[in-house]
Amino acid sequence: MSRTTNGKSRASGRVTLAAVAAHAGVATMTASRAISQPELVSSLLRERVEKAVEELGYVPNRAARALASSKSNVIVVLVPSLSNAVFTAVLAGIQDALDPYGYQILIGNTRYSDAEEEKLLNVYMQSNPDGILLSGLSHSKGVEKMLATSRVPVVSMMDISTDPDRVSVGFSQIQAGYQMTRYLLEKGYKRIGFMGAQLDERTIKRQEGYRMAMAEAGKLDPMLEMMVPDPSTIALGAELVERMHASMPGLDAIFCCNDDLAHGAIFQCQRRGIAVPQQLAICGFNDLPASALMHPSCTTIATPRYKIGFEAATLLQALIKGEQPKHQHVDLGFTVMARESA
Repeated sequence: MSRTTNGKSRASGRVTLAAVAAHAGVATMTASRAISQPELVSSLLRERVEKAVEELGYVPNRAARALASSKSNVIVVLVPSLSNAVFTAVLAGIQDALDPYGYQILIGNTRYSDAEEEKLLNVYMQSNPDGILLSGLSHSKGVEKMLATSRVPVVSMMDISTDPDRVSVGFSQIQAGYQMTRYLLEKGYKRIGFMGAQLDERTIKRQEGYRMAMAEAGKLDPMLEMMVPDPSTIALGAELVERMHASMPGLDAIFCCNDDLAHGAIFQCQRRGIAVPQQLAICGFNDLPASALMHPSCTTIATPRYKIGFEAATLLQALIKGEQPKHQHVDLGFTVMARESA
């Protein structure tokens, strides 16, 4: 055991629980109970310990408490981006759902990388999390192995799984892509292009839905697809619509895999004097706030991002308590927002 100097652990430099107890004039066990289970001690003792904690600047050792109680009050959340408004809304829902329960949230940005997700999870598992919220359904073998061996409750967000051993909250990315394409076909557009970037699993599934609808209509043409691995931005949307318009004769509509690309495409068409939707219809995905305010306003798919985060976190909290979920897979649906651009 490390000796202490001036109430601090020589090994870590942290103020120790024993120092708090001595300062408050109580036993170490009493100090521990006053901090972790304050309802079990008298108000007088609790106030003495709280005063000692404040005066010494004591920070409880979460790892030690987790080992002692088998609970850490930590939830791990892994998302592919912290700047994308889609995931900031998801995170807001998670925080609102978990705040009443006193959980600490460890947020990791995987940057759309399987290797980064595996590295982050490996680090965060050392905090002995009570539960994990993951984005998407596709993960590396290393991640799947960690999840299987840890037995920590996990909820997948943003898509709907068919795996009976998995719990998921979201909507069908494939069906959303299919319905948007059906909308364009029913509006009378014939040569409908697909613009995709980042090439993460959600983009690929939206492309799959697009292809299903185009094939049903007898209009599937791989030459109408523009897929690039670059990060999705408004500027990229402007660049790609320029390339698609020049290389795809007769193109009369473009389904962009997200609103960033669609906004850039609309702006570029305005710069080039291409009338939207009269000469080229543009639609997006996710219904970001700007989509309704643009001119022309952007036709898109509205996704329940905040609700996905809230419901996933609520379901995870129930799993942590050992409750059996009423539904393994919660489909929150999506809405085609028909506006002026298509």
